[in-house]
Amino acid sequence: MTNHAATDSAESIQRRVRNQQKAEALSAVALRALTGRAQLHFEGGRLYDGQKRIPVHAPHLQLQPGIDTLQSYRGVADAVALRLRFSDAALHAELLPEEPVERLVFEWLEQLRVESLAPASLPGVRRNLIKRYRDWSDAFLDSGATETSLGILLFTLSQVTWSRLMAVELPEHIQDLMEPTRAGLAPAIGSALAGIRRHRNDQRRYADYALQIARDIAQRVQSEYEDTPETVEVKRGGFTLSLDFEQDDGDAFASAQSGESAVFEGAQGRYRIFTRRYDRELDAASLVRGALLREYRRALDRRVAEQGVNVARLTRALRAILARPQRDGWRFGEEEGVIDGRRLAQLISSPAERRLFRRDQYLPVADCAVSFLIDCSGSMRQYNTTLALMVDILMRALGQAGVATEVLGFTTMAWNGGRARRDWFARGRPAAPGRLNEVCHLVFKDADTTWRRARARIVALMKPDLYKEGVDGEAVQWACGRLLAQSRERRILVVVSDGCPMDSATNLANDAFYLDNHLKSVVRQFTQNRSVEILGLGVGLDLSPYYPRSLPVDLTQGLDNSVFDEFLMLLAGRRRT
Repeated sequence: MTNHAATDSAESIQRRVRNQQKAEALSAVALRALTGRAQLHFEGGRLYDGQKRIPVHAPHLQLQPGIDTLQSYRGVADAVALRLRFSDAALHAELLPEEPVERLVFEWLEQLRVESLAPASLPGVRRNLIKRYRDWSDAFLDSGATETSLGILLFTLSQVTWSRLMAVELPEHIQDLMEPTRAGLAPAIGSALAGIRRHRNDQRRYADYALQIARDIAQRVQSEYEDTPETVEVKRGGFTLSLDFEQDDGDAFASAQSGESAVFEGAQGRYRIFTRRYDRELDAASLVRGALLREYRRALDRRVAEQGVNVARLTRALRAILARPQRDGWRFGEEEGVIDGRRLAQLISSPAERRLFRRDQYLPVADCAVSFLIDCSGSMRQYNTTLALMVDILMRALGQAGVATEVLGFTTMAWNGGRARRDWFARGRPAAPGRLNEVCHLVFKDADTTWRRARARIVALMKPDLYKEGVDGEAVQWACGRLLAQSRERRILVVVSDGCPMDSATNLANDAFYLDNHLKSVVRQFTQNRSVEILGLGVGLDLSPYYPRSLPVDLTQGLDNSVFDEFLMLLAGRRRT
């Protein structure tokens, strides 16, 4: 790739991020105005009420950040606002079926119901809803999803229901496409379709008919259609359709399970540590034999060469995102600006001379520090080589972009509490002891060491027996403290993890969500005071319950440029509060 093309790519990413931020900000304003909820906002294409995620279940409302336009965001915002205003969440949860296909259909029908209740006094809302649904329908057709029997079934059901509820005629080409399927559905669910139109203002009575339709569709999927949810996944032209019925919120990744800790709440949010006696902060490379480090480095170099990631392109994109213009003297010989007194003599000798001015000169400077905090718990061991590969590439690119970097890790010195737990037993096992293990914080690369000098140490990530258990909240505090010690304008912490905090001894001695609640408290503290931007990179998991700015990634298939492009979008999407 040429330098010009790489710059265009970086500018394209910045443009997409700016457009997404604008769409999210304007749509959130409309959403708050329609609902009266002051904490509603979009983040990375997802909707939150304060820190709480609001799931959007209907397929036609699934946003594609960086691709969808402002009008698409407005349509989704208006649709969600109507759901919040006109749907009783408790009643809906009471009636919601357990069977996955029934649940999907029932959720979808309820969303279409509330959209049909758009007040006549808000004609713009109705226009946004119709435009969003029609755009989604066109994308569905273009994706090829209707070429499958399951796809055409769900598409037909949605179109027929939407047309009846909204009293809008469908385009002729859609009517022709779905006519055979519609004819097959009519005898079984025709009366139920009439019922949902009649009772769309009564959620409970509407639900009786919606459940009839959902049960019929589920039975057809189980007995008549050869497609399974896993096979009906189409990606074409930027459109993604996934009919994985087990996903509760339409995402391709499961969400981290979070809850409330009675012990943490009983202590009024004060986090306890039974003993720090055995805690350690270690240079990770010191735990690996020199010969093994060299072997790891050779293996990683081969993987880097095979991967084909364009590091130069990544560097330019990172510089474009993280650098800020800073004044760097004057630029002389300009045709406009401030008059340069030293050149006035030229005006006499050459009256036509126009280059008599000087202007401020600005250069992009990345006054920024980025730390990667790697969860070195046992479940992450399977990704150790891919993690080392990803971190190695990013450290190289960030360093070339002028960004200060660190690579840190967190684990424990032992399984099941180790010496800390034995001390607890010796003292009579007092109730609610707090954290009960030997915490180990690892430094793979510090901020003062360049990538070239640290590349032999980063590969310590590949040592399998480093990976034990994880106490995330303390690790985030430690990493943020290291960042705050750096005199940088912007500080970013990227936490790479595949799940919730997990230390078996602590969980058994306190309760299941003790470490979980501490992590959320720590992230909330730094997010509110804005001293450090904390991002979550979820390995096969949605970490949004812990990190409002997060991105799930699939590392089972290795790395390619698309993974890094998604990371760049996450990095660039600064939250507006």
